[in-house]
Amino acid sequence: MTFDLIYARPGQNQSAWERELHTALALAADHLSLYQLTIEPGTKFEALYRTGAFTLPDEDTAAALYDSTDRITRAHGLDAYEVSNYARPGSESRHNLTYWRYGDYLGLGPGAHGRITQDGALYATRRHRAPEPWAERVEQHGTGETSREALSRAERAREMLLMGLRVREGIDPARFATRTGLPLQDALDPTILAAAVDEAT
Repeated sequence: MTFDLIYARPGQNQSAWERELHTALALAADHLSLYQLTIEPGTKFEALYRTGAFTLPDEDTAAALYDSTDRITRAHGLDAYEVSNYARPGSESRHNLTYWRYGDYLGLGPGAHGRITQDGALYATRRHRAPEPWAERVEQHGTGETSREALSRAERAREMLLMGLRVREGIDPARFATRTGLPLQDALDPTILAAAVDEAT
């Protein structure tokens, strides 16, 4: 069994999160997705946050929550194989690994995105966000798809870099070149790479 939890919520402290996490680990034996709360622009949640309707834990508290998440999951035998996902070896989510390894996937429901290879080109697909118009499109056209765009080599490289940096296994250079049409080294901005290495050390 697996499920998702969100931490660094309004008013949450470290001891409360640790109790919640221990309860979750008692229920989910092999896998957990544990996300730090982020506020997405353009949402009602963001509007409430801007007005001061609630506050979030400060950066130091959020970092401590992340550290305790890693420590506690490791103690239970679940390793962080991705930024927000923890699993026993062999129990990693194949579904999610498809995204992070930049494989093909089909997005079907309202608001879904997909990446589909056809005739040697990689297409980004998008479905209508709102359920009612999506359902109308499905009734009328057999699909809720609203756009299908062939991705350039540079776009594929950018997306694969963003996804691959999420996983502990990193990015396989040979697969990167095959999938994007660019050598990994050519897709990296030396200035950004140097800054990232400096920050990590």
